[in-house]
Amino acid sequence: MPNNLAVVILNWNGKNWLEKFLPSVVRFSQDADIYVIDNLSTDDSISFVESHFPTVKIVRNNKNYGFAGGYNEGLKEIKNEYYCLLNSDMEVTENWINPVLNLFQKDPAISAIQPKILSFNNKKQFEFAGAAGGLIDNLGYPYCRGRIFDDLEEDNGQYDDETEIFWASGCCFFVRSKDFWEQNGFDERFFAHQEEIDLCWRLINSGKKIFYTGRSKVYHVGGGTLNKQSAQKTYLNIRNNLSMMLKNLPFPKLIGLIFFRLCLDGIAGIYFGLKNGFPHLWAVVRAHFGFYGQFPQTWKLRQEHQKSEFYQSKWLIFKHFLGGK
Repeated sequence: MPNNLAVVILNWNGKNWLEKFLPSVVRFSQDADIYVIDNLSTDDSISFVESHFPTVKIVRNNKNYGFAGGYNEGLKEIKNEYYCLLNSDMEVTENWINPVLNLFQKDPAISAIQPKILSFNNKKQFEFAGAAGGLIDNLGYPYCRGRIFDDLEEDNGQYDDETEIFWASGCCFFVRSKDFWEQNGFDERFFAHQEEIDLCWRLINSGKKIFYTGRSKVYHVGGGTLNKQSAQKTYLNIRNNLSMMLKNLPFPKLIGLIFFRLCLDGIAGIYFGLKNGFPHLWAVVRAHFGFYGQFPQTWKLRQEHQKSEFYQSKWLIFKHFLGGK
């Protein structure tokens, strides 16, 4: 299936990552077109790619649009049937592409797929950003098979299946280009974090499916752009999660759930402040005001239909932190 897939890496001052991980992508993606979309880097990462990897195509954005906007802008130039949006800090493996394309061909209702994502630094352990496929609970908290909040499982073959999930990880996100653009791509207001969950939720509301395949395997470093303990990451995750729920939740559940989550975020802010310092508490406050500021525009982006059964687990936060599950 030559050239119906574009493997697309978004780059911003990431020469070190490209130098380390682009060789595996080139080696094991010979039947795909490989692109680097550059968000106006100021280092020499693009000249490095041009001199060392002449088969890799470069798309130059005219500014740093962030993760969501950077992909939206750069993908306008790429016309393949399928995209694989791949983080630059990702090591791919032999035969990582074919299981995904085979799954797309089996069911035209499948819009997005993620492989098994393991930690590059501990290859027996699942990686935080996606693990074995993303799910969501009834309060809108994302989690993964193989990762509940910060607790990670070891890979013992328990997720070597192919199954429907709720969201596919943005660090290795296969998607039909047609479906991506029918949803107008990522919500650029998110900048980064949870934009892939929002897109998957919109795809599900439109009648599409999201899948995981354990027959494809990749290794992710994680934290290459924003450290896991970054206060800015706290801000983006909370603001974007609230906006995502406002866009995608069915109306009868919407008002009460948003209010409940705002209260829980207040408790979380105190916890973050005690654990990680005042900047994280302030990030929660800023996230709420950011959500309120975006509210009118977010409301306009609600689709005509929202599925009432959107979650796979109930009260995950209480079961995990209070019940020890």
